[in-house]
Amino acid sequence: MGNAVATQIRIDSDIKEQAESLFNELGLNMSSAVNIFLRSAIRENGIPFQLKLDEPNETTLAAVEEGDRIAYDKSIKGYNSAEEMLKDLGL
Repeated sequence: MGNAVATQIRIDSDIKEQAESLFNELGLNMSSAVNIFLRSAIRENGIPFQLKLDEPNETTLAAVEEGDRIAYDKSIKGYNSAEEMLKDLGL
């Protein structure tokens, strides 16, 4: 690393501590780990891992669809309060 330069970044202290602990277990320091990430990004010509938003699974999608169906189905009785529902259930 003949042309090494110092770089500063802001990291949450808890994240830094956890990362340093992990890297130490792998035999790396923070500088080496960041260099690995940067070299991987250059090699991949992008972030070296998939960035994605969590997508709901089939169970969650089915629950959302059922909720929509119930909300707009005029034949299904709705309630304005939990007390009203409990009264109707006889509780």
